[in-house]
Formats: sequence, structure tokens, C-alpha cells
Amino acid sequence: MKVRSLLIGTILLAALMAAFALWAAGQVPAGAELPVHWNAAGEGDDTMPALPALLMPAGLVLALGLLFAITPAIEPLQDKLEGSAPLLRASWLGTMGLLAAVQCFIAAPILGLEPGPSAIVILVGILFLVLGNMMPKSRPGFFVGIRTPWTITDADNWIATHRLAGKLFLAAGLAMIAAGLIDMPGELRMVLVLGAALGAGLIPAVYSWHLWNTGRRGRGAN
Repeated sequence: MKVRSLLIGTILLAALMAAFALWAAGQVPAGAELPVHWNAAGEGDDTMPALPALLMPAGLVLALGLLFAITPAIEPLQDKLEGSAPLLRASWLGTMGLLAAVQCFIAAPILGLEPGPSAIVILVGILFLVLGNMMPKSRPGFFVGIRTPWTITDADNWIATHRLAGKLFLAAGLAMIAAGLIDMPGELRMVLVLGAALGAGLIPAVYSWHLWNTGRRGRGAN
């Protein structure tokens, strides 16, 4: 998988986000703080000084972008992760986009905006939709996908597990988007989002064990 263009784009995005952070921090009085954590009701319950709060997503973009960039070079089961390039690319771009949105969310009070607690939920749901579409387009590896001892060591197990994971991620994404669009108590929204995310991740892992265990019993019977 070629990562040069993605890495250059990531560096440019981090630079733009850093420039925006410097500009936005200059729009508030010295010592002003911005929310960096929100409770289930969407109310800020933790703050940081404006400049570090705004620079944090830019730093994460750069750090995670570098991590994504080196992943193909250190993957031992695939040549430069060619078999899982669509999933890695979607994860990379989706994560960068989400972090850019988080920076905008942090800067919302400066910009006079009130995006509400559902905005990030909807964006995470969209990311799950994208990942769900790409899940079946991957092959065994140590760094991308549903990585269990049974998927990594058996290509057929990997393929079957990721077909199921793709469907579950799509369902989880739709559930998150619905939770973001429908007016409901914040606590209920949080339960739905966490339940959808955990289900999409854990059910395929259990399914991969089930496939392995069923195959082992079949071989034992023979």
C-alpha cells in the first residue's frame, strides 16, 4: 500500500489545524478555557486552556497519521498490507476527519456555534458505515480488522468473520446516526452508542471463535 499521498495530506491537515488553533485561541482573553470533555447530556464537564485544547486534536492527527503510515511497513502477514488497503485507508481518513471535527467542536464557543451532543455521535456513525463497507475487503493481518487468534491464523475464518463484522458495523453506524438525529435523553443516547459499538466489535470476535471451535470438532469427528 502506498502511503505517501495520505501522509502528505495528513501533515497538511495537521498544519492547517495548528494554524486554526493559533487563530482561534487569539480570539479569546488570555487564560480562557474551553471544554474538552462532555457528559451524556452534552454539557462540558472538563476544560483546558484554549491553546492546548485546540492544538490537541492537531497533535493527535499528526501522531496517529504517522502510526498509520508505518503500519504497512511492519505488517508481517501481508506485503505492505495490500490485502487490507481499503480498510486501512478508510480508517486513516475517517480518523483524521473525526479529529478535525472534534477540534471544531472544541472551538464552537469561540465561533458562536452550538453543535449539540449529537453532532459527534452522527459523525462516529458515519465512520462506522464507512468501516463496515470496507471490512469484507481485508485479509489476515496483525494491525487492521477483527484480530483474534482464530482470524489471524485462518484466512477463511477471517473472511467469514469480517463479512459479519461489515454487516454489524453498518447496523451500528445506522443506529448511531438515528440516536444522533432523534431527540432523547443524553444517557439513553450514550447507552445506545456504546451498545452498538461494543456489539459490532465483540460479536465478530466471538463468532471467529465459534467458527474455529466448530471446525475443530469437525476435524476431531473425522
